[in-house]
Amino acid sequence: MRSQINTILRVNGIRNGDLIIQSDVDEIPSRATIALLRTCQGYPDTLHLSLRSFIYSFAFSLPHPTVAASVKTYNASDSWYYSHQRHSDTILEDAGWHCSFCFRYLSDFRAKMTGFSHFDRVTSPEEQLRDAEIQRKICEGDDIFDMFPEVYTFREMVAEFWRAYPETKSFVNMPTWLMQNANRFRFLLPGGCVREMEDPKGGLKFC
Repeated sequence: MRSQINTILRVNGIRNGDLIIQSDVDEIPSRATIALLRTCQGYPDTLHLSLRSFIYSFAFSLPHPTVAASVKTYNASDSWYYSHQRHSDTILEDAGWHCSFCFRYLSDFRAKMTGFSHFDRVTSPEEQLRDAEIQRKICEGDDIFDMFPEVYTFREMVAEFWRAYPETKSFVNMPTWLMQNANRFRFLLPGGCVREMEDPKGGLKFC
């Protein structure tokens, strides 16, 4: 699919100097980041974005930012193709947010848990896929797959072992558009962890 994006961009009239955001749908560059890149010059053609990491909502933060997302300055003479992977070591810090498993419906959680990329982590489906168990983990900040924390030193292991994701009640440093539409996206805000059961229209959605 990503290999076809280049063709789609060309058909829709992309021009040299245009900025292409290479990211997953749950990786959100901030408005200030895009304004900065539109205004400034002199940065590399491909600039990676360090995004603050959250899970389930903006109430639970993860310790390590993600850097897979990037912004590419288009040049028709490049041999570039759209790709969501590491292209350079140049990274813009605090450039936005990555909100993983930030779904409205419990059915969407089950769909992602049993999908191609994650199904092997579901080791006890009778328990892990229950609505009540998924809802509990969302509200308490527990790992939805019951996996050990991702750590790199013994100090981190001792600090993080069997510990829930740290919760915040703060509404600072969230996407402005989210705050402006708080009633619509209450489930993504601190204190709004309860999810609806099923999407009446079907399909995997973030909003």
